[in-house]
Amino acid sequence: QELGCRTTHCNLEVVYRSTLVFLATKPHILPAVLEEIRPAVGSHHIVVSLVAGVTIQTLQRLLPPWTKVLRIMPNLPCVVQAGAMVFSRGSKAGDEEAELLKSLLSSCGLCEEVPESYIDIHTGLSGSGVAYVYLFAEALAEGAVKMGMPGALASRIAAQTLLGAAKMLLETGEHPAKLRGDVCTPGGTTIYALHQLEKGALRATVMNAVEAATNRACEMAKD
Repeated sequence: QELGCRTTHCNLEVVYRSTLVFLATKPHILPAVLEEIRPAVGSHHIVVSLVAGVTIQTLQRLLPPWTKVLRIMPNLPCVVQAGAMVFSRGSKAGDEEAELLKSLLSSCGLCEEVPESYIDIHTGLSGSGVAYVYLFAEALAEGAVKMGMPGALASRIAAQTLLGAAKMLLETGEHPAKLRGDVCTPGGTTIYALHQLEKGALRATVMNAVEAATNRACEMAKD
C-alpha cells in the first residue's frame, strides 16, 4: 500500500484483476491455491510459478488446459538487482509470453530461458550456490583476520573481491581458468595459495556440493 500497489487477501481477486499472475507459495499449499483460482483462469492469463519442486506438467494438469504456464527459479540476490534466474515455458506459452517474462525479470539480474530439466541444476548451482559463496567469503575474511586485519575491513574487501572477480567473468567472457592463470605469476603469492586450495580439494568439494543440492532438488520434486 505504501508503494501505491493494490492489495488483497483474496486469490480470486488477484486473478480477476490481473493478466500476469505469479504463484509464490510453499509447495504443499499450491494445489489448494490452484483449485481455488482454476475457475477464474482464462485463455488471456499468463501464470508464472516460483514454487520449488512443482513441474510444469503438474501445473498444467491442475490448471485449465489452455493456460499459458511458465516456471521460474530465482535466487536471493534478486533483492539487490543482481540475481540469476532461469525459466521454462509450458506447451501453451509462446515467444510473446517468454519475452514478456524475460523483459520484466531482467531488471532483477540475469534471466535465461532453459529446458525445464536445468531448473534443478540451477537450484544446486545458483539458488543454493549463493550460500557456498557466503561461506567462501567468510573464510576469506577470517584468513585476513588471522593475519592481523580488522574483521569489518576484511569482510568488505572480501566482498568487493568476489564482486570484482564475478564482474570480470561476465564482462570479459573469458573462461575462469584463463583469468585465474592471469593472476598467477611464476613463484608468486597466488600460486602458493592455489596449491593449498588444491590440497584441500576445493574444486572437487564444490562440485560435490552442487551435485548434492541438485539431487536434493530432484528428490523434493518427486515428493
